[in-house]
Amino acid sequence: MFVAAKLEGAVRQVIHPILLCGGSGTRLWPLSRKSYPKQFAPLVGDITLFQSSAQRLAGEGFASPMVVTNSDFRFIVTQQMAEVGIDPGAILIEPEGRNTAPAVLAAALFLQKHDPDGLMLVAPSDHVVPDSEAFRAAIAAAEPAAQAGQLVTFGIKPDRPETGYGYLELASKPEDFEPKVIGLKRFVEKPDLDTAKDMLRSGNFLWNAGIFLFSVESIIQAFKAHCPHMLVSVQTALDLGEHDLGFLRLDPDAWSGAEDISIDYAVMERAENLAVVPYAGGWTDLGGWDAVWREGVPDQDGVVIHGRASAIDCTDSLLRSEDERLEVVGIGLKNIITVAMPDAVLVADVSRAQDVKKAVETLKAKSVRQAEAFPKDHRPWGWFESLIVGERFQVKRIHVNPGAALSLQSHHHRSEHWIVVEGTARVTVDDTVSLVTENQSIYVPLGAVHRMENPGKVPMVLIEVQTGSYLGEDDIIRYEDVYARA
Repeated sequence: MFVAAKLEGAVRQVIHPILLCGGSGTRLWPLSRKSYPKQFAPLVGDITLFQSSAQRLAGEGFASPMVVTNSDFRFIVTQQMAEVGIDPGAILIEPEGRNTAPAVLAAALFLQKHDPDGLMLVAPSDHVVPDSEAFRAAIAAAEPAAQAGQLVTFGIKPDRPETGYGYLELASKPEDFEPKVIGLKRFVEKPDLDTAKDMLRSGNFLWNAGIFLFSVESIIQAFKAHCPHMLVSVQTALDLGEHDLGFLRLDPDAWSGAEDISIDYAVMERAENLAVVPYAGGWTDLGGWDAVWREGVPDQDGVVIHGRASAIDCTDSLLRSEDERLEVVGIGLKNIITVAMPDAVLVADVSRAQDVKKAVETLKAKSVRQAEAFPKDHRPWGWFESLIVGERFQVKRIHVNPGAALSLQSHHHRSEHWIVVEGTARVTVDDTVSLVTENQSIYVPLGAVHRMENPGKVPMVLIEVQTGSYLGEDDIIRYEDVYARA
C-alpha cells in the first residue's frame, strides 16, 4: 500500500507521526507523577505537552498520529486528542515500559502491514517546540534522505553547556542552521560541564532531541542488523495482541521478552546510514523545573509566576500554585523553585532541579502515596479527588464527562451518599433508576448494585460521602462497564 500526497507540485509520502507517551517525569514532581506524568499537564501555555505535540504533527502531509502508551493513560490520550480536535490513528498499549526501542519497533511492524513504503516520525510527547512551522520545515528537509534509506535524527542548536542532554557530533559545521541534511559522525553521552563547554565552543555538536524520521523498511532492516533478537518478541506481541475498544493491547508474555533498551543504544549508535538535520527554532524537553522557569515569562527580577502566587523582593525564582485554593507567597527568595499542589509542596534551589527525582525516590522508600499517585484520579469517564479522609469515612468530588457512565458495581464494605452540585445524574440503585438534579441527593446502601451516568451535555459534578470499614478503590465488584475494565 502506497500513501502519497501532493505538496508544491511534487509527490511525497504521508508521514506517520509516532508519539511515545510513557515515562513518569519524576524531575517535575509534584506536578508530574507516575499516575499522571508531565506530558498530560499544561506546563507551558493553555494546552498540555501531549496536545501540543499532536497539533505540531497534524495537518497536510501527516497521517493520524499513532500513539504508543500504557493502559493507565489510554483514555487520557483519547480525551486530550479529542479536546484539540485530532482523531488518533492506532493506539498501541504496552503491557509494561520497555524503553523506546521496543516501542519504535512495534510501531514499525504495525505500519509494515498498513503502509510498508511509508515514513514514520518518532517523537516524544513531552517536548516544547515554539515554532511549529520551522520544525515542519526541518522535517521536510529530512524527507528525501529518509526516503533514500537514511535514519535521520534532529539536532538542536545548543545555547548553553547543558549536562542533562546527550549530544550529536556532526561531520561538518551547520553554519547558517538552514534546514538541510548533514552527516552524523557519532552520538555522545551526557557530558560533564567542562566537556559540554568545549563542545559548545567547537560549534560541531548539537543536542540530541530524540526525534527521528525514517522509512518503515529502513528501521526494520536496522533492527534486523543490530538488534535482531528483539524482532521475534515484538512481532509476537503484535500478532497475539488483543483489540480492546479501539486500542491494541500487546501480548504481555511476548512483550516481556523484549530487551529494555533505548532506540539510541539498540540501533542508532550502531548504524552507519545516519544523518542529522540541525534545528535552531527553539526546543526543550522540560527535563526539570529549571527548564520550566526558563520557558516562562519572567518579570524584571527574573521571577516567573504561575497560578495563585505572589513574589515580594524575589529574584530568579519560580513560584507556581497548581490549585486555586492555594496562595503561594515568596519573600526574599533567590534562585528558588516553589511548586504547590493540594497534597505536596516542593521547595528547591534552581541549581538542584535535576535532584528532584531523589525526592521521589525518598518518598517511595517511605511508602508515601504522593510519590506516585496524583491528587486527581483520572478515569475514562472523568476524574475524582478526595477532599477529606477519616478512619471510617471519605468525602470525594466526582466529575463525570457529558455522556459518560461509571460501571455498574457494588461494594462489600461501604455505603455511599451522593449529592449533585452541578448538572444532572441518572442513578441506578438495584432495580430503581432516577434522575438526580442539582441540590438533590440519593443514598446507596452497602451491597446495592448501582451506577451513575451523566445524560446531559455539560459536566456533572457530585459530592460523594463514603462510610464503612474499608474505603479502598479495590472494593469494587463490576457487573457491566462500557470501558471494558476488569
